[in-house]
Amino acid sequence: MTTPERLLALFDHEMRENARPDGPGARVERDGPVVRQSGGDDSWSAVVWSSPTLDEDGADAAVAAQVAYCLARGVTSFEWKLYDYDRPASLGDRLRAAGFVPEPPETLMVAAVADLPADAGPPAGVELREVHDEAGVRLMAEAHEAAFGTDSSWLRDRLLARLAAAPEEFFGLVAVADGVPVSSARLELYPGTSFAGLWGGGTHPAWRGRGIYRALVAHRVRTAAARGVGYLQVDASADSAPILARLGFTALATTTPYVYRIAP
Repeated sequence: MTTPERLLALFDHEMRENARPDGPGARVERDGPVVRQSGGDDSWSAVVWSSPTLDEDGADAAVAAQVAYCLARGVTSFEWKLYDYDRPASLGDRLRAAGFVPEPPETLMVAAVADLPADAGPPAGVELREVHDEAGVRLMAEAHEAAFGTDSSWLRDRLLARLAAAPEEFFGLVAVADGVPVSSARLELYPGTSFAGLWGGGTHPAWRGRGIYRALVAHRVRTAAARGVGYLQVDASADSAPILARLGFTALATTTPYVYRIAP
């Protein structure tokens, strides 16, 4: 049986230290004690890993180097994705002192695909549709806007780019009720690793608490199993974490996005 400690070590090695680009035009590179992603019009720019040997003497210099790198390239917003086991223990304080602002923390949760229930279906009146084209992606973005009340054009554009660049790695779902998209989710496939990621799942307020989120998870579990994925990983919000725990996911760490924004 794989212990939580071994699972976390595997995740850290495969998904952080050896991260792969998350979209067209993005690149991942090692810069001294950190691994960062950058590049691409719609790419997420971020530090995704820092060496466990990073100490207090080197932390401020490492943070300053990444700020300088992004400033030199005109990046207006970038993130340092900090995990609670990262070193030094004062790294969060040092990021804040450098101008980074912490956003709400999330829980890193992992489960073996073989151990997860996969038989939950959507509630009455809701249809789950797999997304394979531009029309489906637009429905996903509409569902995201309905769930969170924010403009989701950035998500639409990013997903369209990913669908065009690597359709074999794209798997999206949209939940539709009475012809209206009310929730959406996706399975992020990471070839060459033991993991796939669950993302999305936000639901229109009028449809929350009816089992849509659980059905979206179950559908993606079946898909992951069919594709030979070993583990599913989620950066879970406070709303999602209790549901995922009941389904069999284990909390391994807390991750906090520290974001540096540059005024235009």
